[in-house]
Amino acid sequence: MSTWQIVLWVIVIVLAAILVALFFIGRRLEKKQAEQQEQIEAAKQSVTFLVLDKKRLRLKESKLPQQVIDSTPWYLRRSKLPIVMVRFNGQVMRMISDEAIFDLIPVGKEVRATVSGLYITDVKGIRGALDSKPVKKGWFQKIKDKAFKARDDQRAEQAAKKGEPAPKSISTQSSGSGGGSPRKRKATKKKRKH
Repeated sequence: MSTWQIVLWVIVIVLAAILVALFFIGRRLEKKQAEQQEQIEAAKQSVTFLVLDKKRLRLKESKLPQQVIDSTPWYLRRSKLPIVMVRFNGQVMRMISDEAIFDLIPVGKEVRATVSGLYITDVKGIRGALDSKPVKKGWFQKIKDKAFKARDDQRAEQAAKKGEPAPKSISTQSSGSGGGSPRKRKATKKKRKH
């Protein structure tokens, strides 16, 4: 065997060992997370409080109790947590929010929340529904929407010049393929160039 083949085999064996180690570590972490979720479910209770402020802060800046900071693993101490400052029974407290509901929590409103210790797992509005989380469009979807809008505007201008009614927009059509056969599209491209 030549040198490059030996090096290649060593790299393959090391990568395989890393994958096996990650598999077993992942299974162990999955079991640990399932146990923690069971503990959260067992200790949850429904409370009503006023949300004063919410921020993403590092653990040391969050002013959480020292016991919470000490029990946090070292590799999570520098990460930012969703911290919510609430007024509950006349006391101002800082709580950790679940990442999935952090954007739903309204500031300056009273909410009914499901809490497990200092951890907020669910939020519901007392007076009406909470504002839903806006759906973010990806970069490709934004470009696609701009292209369709420009095409619809161009078609409307062409129809106005000919005195015809404006065609339907792309949002009302069933397919976004651009309409017509490929020959028709090529013909319209040639017309646009001239």
